[in-house]
Amino acid sequence: MATKKSAKKPAKKSPKKSGKYGAEEIDVLEGLEPVRARPGMYIGGTDTHGYHHLLWEVVDNSVDEAMNGHATRIEIEIDKDLRGASIADNGRGIPVDKHPKYKVPALELIMTKLHSGGKFKGKNYAVSGGLHGVGASVVNALSEEVTATVWRDGKTFTQTYARGKTTSKLKKGGKTSKRGTQIHFRPDPQLFGKSLKFDAKKVRERLELKAYLHSGVKFVFKDHKGVRVELERQGGLTELLETLVMESGKVPVHPEPFTLKREGDDSVVRLELTMQWTEASDDRVKSFANGIPTGNGGSHETGFKQAIGRAVRGYMEAKKIKPKGVKITAEDIREGLVALVSVYVKEPQFQGQTKDRLNNPEVTAVVESMVRNDLEQWLLENHNLAESIVGRIVLAARAREASRAASKQVRRKSAVSRRLNLPGKLSDCSSQDPAESEIFLVEGDSAGGNAKQGRDRRTQAILPLRGKVLNAERASAAQILANKELSAIVSALGCGMGKHFDVSKLRYGRVFLLMDADTDGHHIATLLLTFFYRMLPGLIRGGHIYIAQPPLYRIDAAKETHWALDDAQRDEVLDKLPKNVKPEISRFKGLGEMTPQELKETTMDPRMRKSLRVVIDGELSTDKLLSDLMGKDATPRYDFIMEHAPRADAALIDV
Repeated sequence: MATKKSAKKPAKKSPKKSGKYGAEEIDVLEGLEPVRARPGMYIGGTDTHGYHHLLWEVVDNSVDEAMNGHATRIEIEIDKDLRGASIADNGRGIPVDKHPKYKVPALELIMTKLHSGGKFKGKNYAVSGGLHGVGASVVNALSEEVTATVWRDGKTFTQTYARGKTTSKLKKGGKTSKRGTQIHFRPDPQLFGKSLKFDAKKVRERLELKAYLHSGVKFVFKDHKGVRVELERQGGLTELLETLVMESGKVPVHPEPFTLKREGDDSVVRLELTMQWTEASDDRVKSFANGIPTGNGGSHETGFKQAIGRAVRGYMEAKKIKPKGVKITAEDIREGLVALVSVYVKEPQFQGQTKDRLNNPEVTAVVESMVRNDLEQWLLENHNLAESIVGRIVLAARAREASRAASKQVRRKSAVSRRLNLPGKLSDCSSQDPAESEIFLVEGDSAGGNAKQGRDRRTQAILPLRGKVLNAERASAAQILANKELSAIVSALGCGMGKHFDVSKLRYGRVFLLMDADTDGHHIATLLLTFFYRMLPGLIRGGHIYIAQPPLYRIDAAKETHWALDDAQRDEVLDKLPKNVKPEISRFKGLGEMTPQELKETTMDPRMRKSLRVVIDGELSTDKLLSDLMGKDATPRYDFIMEHAPRADAALIDV
């Protein structure tokens, strides 16, 4: 980023108002134009998640063939430049004969028309990943090129498309004994930019999850380097649960998980469930609908959670278990639970085309009735196992009560400011609208003082932190609340933590971690990220956590000032300077060395700053990484350091 000294920005002109608004002002988007005009409505956005969602749409079409018994093998190959992908299955093959009404091949209709497909009437697919009929056409609309190959009726058929349009007629090739469909596509750089690419590791993880969900189906993945791997998980959800529990490093409370497979009625065709309580302090419930991960849950997950609570309470009532001095809540019952819930619904109603939540209201009661009786009977038939589970639940309830007591103690000690229970060292903003308010958690009092002077007092709050905070991976909730710095953060945010987390009470829509651009600063940021992930993960999932990017270098050249985040960016700036210009380079040892104006201009001003939003990209890998790097066991941390040491050495040599 660069700023000219003494440069004044011209005043913004108000947009010219026009009173004319007639029929000629109304636009009609035809064909796939609405998809290209508003891609976020169909794939969630044009970021890396939307980029990958195009791949999931095509893969899910092949999975639908497999779910209905028409395919046993799905092959996915990433292009060498990571910009495109090919998906092939050995299913029936998309029909290629002419549609009686539209007079074009059915393949062309499916690829170029919204809400077209063979899943509406329920005759060709008993269950599927969605009934909207937009997946293939959306991929076509948002791709610069698509090639569809169909092996059907002993022939090979191909057709090409680009940005929603057909670019060739359906071509019939030679004879073949193969059957199935292959789609190769390359997302459109006009919409996604030229920098986005497929993440081969992310794709493989998703396919491995698919293999667990669809035991008996072989997924073959070939990455951009030509590495080929076959993914087939005959153990299904039970095998996945075992992997999740093992990778979490948490000790199971009972040796054998509870598993359930039930055929349902007209609304829920099938339910599969496996679950196990562990010594973890949180619950991990992963749900799926028609083979698609529902990250935001939905009616099936609600029904499951209701069943868990009622089954455990039913067992405790039958055995007359009434712990003294503590009330068991639904959260206590689920604490430490690791569960996988998969339903197959005849007519799924997903929330949006991204399908991250199931909305069928009737599913809640069906799942609850399916699970409750079987789980309660399982507990009654396995007395020792049930006693261990209930004992763990009672301990969770007592820990919650202790945490609440500790929270009250911290609140009593907290200084009172304009807003109740806010820490005394917080410099709050005047706005009380979370949508426009943001808070900076700043390393050190000196940097905090500069941030206070450079902030926008109306919308920006500052909370200075002293030293390195407690490692939340090794601490209990009571210890965290007793920690001065972390309890101050919890009080300032206002949304609570752990079991008491309520995002609706969050005072600031954006939370920035503002640390020095050095090793200690990175360590403090890591400790804070661990705290947020373990105690307030909802803030990360909601996109509220950001990492500020203060510059490490200031470069003055001629009449311009440039800022560089690191050595690499510094070198880029220097390489672009004219040969006859001698730059003055200043390296900041910390945020305290910057003036309030410099800190504002480079790091805090929304019009100028750059920041990184923190997202959870893969729950399994994130959870394991934090456990390895921040946990008590030093062995995984040592292995990680030894694995990455060569890169660190190379970086030091470059410096």
